[in-house]
Amino acid sequence: MKVLETTLPGAKIIEPTVFGDDRGFFFESWNAREFTNAGLEAEFVQDNHSRSARGVLRGLHYQIECTQAKLIRVVSGAVFDVAVDLRSSSPHFGHWIGVELSEENKRQLWIPAGFAHGFLCLKDGTEFLYKCTDYYAPEHERTVLWDDPSLNIAWPLDGITPKLSLKDRLGKPLGEAEIFR
Repeated sequence: MKVLETTLPGAKIIEPTVFGDDRGFFFESWNAREFTNAGLEAEFVQDNHSRSARGVLRGLHYQIECTQAKLIRVVSGAVFDVAVDLRSSSPHFGHWIGVELSEENKRQLWIPAGFAHGFLCLKDGTEFLYKCTDYYAPEHERTVLWDDPSLNIAWPLDGITPKLSLKDRLGKPLGEAEIFR
């Protein structure tokens, strides 16, 4: 397993060691000992699985209490996955990273607690899995607008009109959002 640093301290790209031949492939998507040795300690309590069509954009979501770190991967299709630092005490507050995760590259993204998360599906039938370190708590969930001009996220929208939920259309600009200290 290879752990790649990003421009946001704490957020990491994980490249698993993939063993493949003419029969298919195998890799460990989670191994507590290996992740701990890489400095990524987590006790996961919930796994989530979503399937989305091309153009579906989900996010930018976070929980202000019952904060969640997430380990994210795509098993089918591809996404542009985004993490935004919402820790007001961070010198990187309001900065974002975007990473393509796909069934081909098998990359994973580690997003620590204190970040908002969102993704744009780049292919029909994309299946997206993520492990969380705390349970979903809808009363604590918040949404920052995916297209907030202050964030200036470079979503790869060539030929795509984002399909958004009502919750995501009603997100708040970063300047009005409840954030982490």
